[in-house]
Amino acid sequence: MRALKKSVSSLGSFTVQEYEGPVFDPNWHFHPEYQLFCVLAGSGTRFIGDSIRPFLPGDMVFLGPDVPHLWRSDTGSPGRETTEAARGIVIYFSGNFLGKEFFEKQEMVLLRQLLENAGQGLEIRGRTRELVAGKMRELTGREDFARVLVLLDILHTVVLSGDYELICSRGYVNACKPSETERMRKVHEYVTGHFQEEISLEKVAALTSMAPSAFCRYFRARANKTFSGFVSEVRIGHACRLLIGGNLSVTQVACACGFRTMSSFNRQFKAIVHESPLRYQRRFAQ
Repeated sequence: MRALKKSVSSLGSFTVQEYEGPVFDPNWHFHPEYQLFCVLAGSGTRFIGDSIRPFLPGDMVFLGPDVPHLWRSDTGSPGRETTEAARGIVIYFSGNFLGKEFFEKQEMVLLRQLLENAGQGLEIRGRTRELVAGKMRELTGREDFARVLVLLDILHTVVLSGDYELICSRGYVNACKPSETERMRKVHEYVTGHFQEEISLEKVAALTSMAPSAFCRYFRARANKTFSGFVSEVRIGHACRLLIGGNLSVTQVACACGFRTMSSFNRQFKAIVHESPLRYQRRFAQ
């Protein structure tokens, strides 16, 4: 994530950045550091490993090394028109930022388990999310050893609460090599830019210089899902944001997300979200 405003430099054992810009970094990527990210402002679709979900202010995610991710911001889509800038705080640290064997100590067993779970991505929730967000803001004003203490306090807070959920499916492993990020980026960019239309498998495959059948095998091996399933999840993720907004009817949402029939929309929405679109909209309205 490219920060336009940095509160703390990358000098030292870890990096803290405050970000503010028109959108969050739209590039699908991964890196060897752990990442704790809190959305302060902005909304859109969150792609993490094999998970696709909408995000809103307050969204907080903790990722382990090499977990692919991107936060794709809304840019005035139907029913979600906004000029609000994207803002967030992110912390990056390596697995050995306190020394090679620090997390191997007996006292660190619970923290070590948290770091292992971060390999599937963790969504931090509830009261813990509010506490951690406050500590992340506090961290931006600290220096030297005090920074390390605050970061350990953040991790300790999450460990004690257990108030988090796995984001990726259990057993998910990133099968992509760094050299393949550009190819997958093209696929994400095309689908998220054209999901309201009919998606041509042949056209997407051509973007990766592959035949359609070879592309389908390649995509399933890297994304842990079929390409058609990926398109459905992108559409349903957008539908969730529109339903939360409450400005459109369920029928209007279905049309705005590229569904040709209501039966198809209802069926795919229930399969992914596990409740009907109308119930989902009413739940958030309440």
